[in-house]
Amino acid sequence: MKSLVLGGAMLALAGSAALAQVSDDVVKIGVLTDMAGVTADITGKGSVIAAELAVKEFGGSVLGKKIEVIFADHQHKADVGTTIARQWMDVDKVDAIVDVPNSAVALAIQSLAREKKRIVMYSGAGTTALTNEQCSPYGFHWTYDTYGVARGTASAVVKAGGTTWFMLAADYAFGHQLQKDATDVVEANGGKVVGSVRHPLNNADFSSFLLRAQSSGAKVVGIANAGNDTVNAIKQAGEFGLTEQGQSLAALIFFLQDVHSLGLKATQGTYLTTASYWDLDEPSRAWSKQFMERAGMMPSMLHAGVYGSVLHYLKAIKQAGTDDPDKVAAAMRAMPINDAFTKDARIRADGRVLREMYLARVKKPADSKGPWDYFEIVRKIAPEESVWPLSESRCAAAKG
Repeated sequence: MKSLVLGGAMLALAGSAALAQVSDDVVKIGVLTDMAGVTADITGKGSVIAAELAVKEFGGSVLGKKIEVIFADHQHKADVGTTIARQWMDVDKVDAIVDVPNSAVALAIQSLAREKKRIVMYSGAGTTALTNEQCSPYGFHWTYDTYGVARGTASAVVKAGGTTWFMLAADYAFGHQLQKDATDVVEANGGKVVGSVRHPLNNADFSSFLLRAQSSGAKVVGIANAGNDTVNAIKQAGEFGLTEQGQSLAALIFFLQDVHSLGLKATQGTYLTTASYWDLDEPSRAWSKQFMERAGMMPSMLHAGVYGSVLHYLKAIKQAGTDDPDKVAAAMRAMPINDAFTKDARIRADGRVLREMYLARVKKPADSKGPWDYFEIVRKIAPEESVWPLSESRCAAAKG
C-alpha cells in the first residue's frame, strides 16, 4: 500500500512537472522600442521601465522560473527591427516582444512572428492592419489604433463646428492610416476634407506644409503624426499664427509628453483620445508614482500599455502552466485583462484588445494643479465605439 501511495505521488509530481514547462528555464521578454528617435519620450526608456514594473508586480518569476527583460532600438527602420527580432527569436530565445512603435516596423515583425510562432504585443503601433488583413494568432494590438483615436477626436471636433478640414499627415503606414480613418469620420459626421499633405518622418521644418494648410481656408488642421513631429507641427503652427487667424488644430494622436513639451498655453482646449491617464483613480495614481520615481515623468498611454501587456502575458503563462505560445495565446484570449489602468477588458478573436478609451481635453493653465496635471476627461468611450467592427474584418481568424 505504501508503495502504491508513493508511486501515485510520484506520478502526480511528474504530471505537474510535465504541465508546468518553461523553455530554456527562463521567460525572456524583449522591448523593441525607440530609444532616441521621434517617439522616444512616449515609448523608449519608459517602455522598458514599464515592462520591468510589470515583472516586479508579478513577483519576478513565473512557474518557478526567472523573468528577464531585454530591450533594443529599432531606429524606426523595418529592416533593423526585423533583424533584431530574428536574432531575439532564433538565437536569444526571446519568448515575447512588446511595444514596437512605428507601424511599418510592427507589420514587418508581425509577419516574422507569425512564421516563428512568437507572441508580440503592440502598444506603440497604430495601424489597424495588425488586426485586420495582416492579423496573426500570435499578435495582440494592445493600447490603441488609428481607427479608435480618429473616431474619438475627429467626431468631437466636427460636432463642435469644425466642419472643414485640411490633413497634415506623416508619410508612412501609420500616418496614411490615421489620415484615412480621420477622413472617414469627418465625412461620416457631415464634414469635408478640403486638402491634405504628407511630410517625412522626424521632420524639422513644417513651414511649406503649414502654408498650404493656411491657404486652404479649412476650419481645422488635422495633425496625423506622432511624437516630436506633432510637437514641431503644433509649435510652428503657433509661430505662423494659424489659430490666431481662426483655424483650429486637431491632434489626432496626442500624448501627455507632447503637452508637457509644448506647455498648456499652446495646447489648452485641444481634444484627444487616450487609452489611459495617470490621474484617473487610486490604482493608476499609485502605479504612476512608481513609474515617476524611475522615469522622471508620468506615463504615456503607451507606457501603460506595455505594463499591462507584460502583466497579462505573465498571468497567461501561469494559467497555461507553460510558455508554449499557442497555449499562452489561448489563455490570453480567455482571461479578462485587469491591471492598474484596465478593468475587465477582453481580447477579440483578431487580437484587438477591447478596452474603454477616454475623450480628453487639455486643461487651461489656470485649471492645472501642477506638473503633469494636464487632462480633463470629457467622457468614456465604450469599446463598441472605438474598434473596427468584426463584421467588416478581413482577418481570417475573426471570420473563423
